[in-house]
Amino acid sequence: MIWNILIVIATFFFMEFVAWFAHKYVMHGFLWHLHEDHHAVDGSFFEKNDWFFVIFAVPSMICYITGIIAGLDFKLYIGIGISIYGLGYFIVHDIIIHQRFKIWTHWNNRYVRAIRRAHKMHHKHISKEDGENFGMLIVPYKYWKDPNTSK
Repeated sequence: MIWNILIVIATFFFMEFVAWFAHKYVMHGFLWHLHEDHHAVDGSFFEKNDWFFVIFAVPSMICYITGIIAGLDFKLYIGIGISIYGLGYFIVHDIIIHQRFKIWTHWNNRYVRAIRRAHKMHHKHISKEDGENFGMLIVPYKYWKDPNTSK
């Protein structure tokens, strides 16, 4: 059981690297046509960018299915780790940052301020090549600093 928990935790943290890599080389690369509308403010609720939730759910589903078929082996726990990361990504990105769902709109702790500041800097650049690159849940140190205090 402890190995299964460690697999879930390791997968969750590995997914932060996957999110960084996918964002930099896939979303701002060959699938820019799906991600581009996320950088445009048009007021619509759904974006082509939402297809990435489906795309990234496929490996998790494959891990669930093959892990269950193989008798609850390690692939199941990899799938669980991917799913938990996906849920965290959805909560942070779509609910807390972009507020696509009007819940938790008044959160103002240090982490929320840092992640919003980092994401805002990324969205400042609207072209394929520009922009800050980071995963999603782990915020670069420079964004934890309070911009209202002296350096």
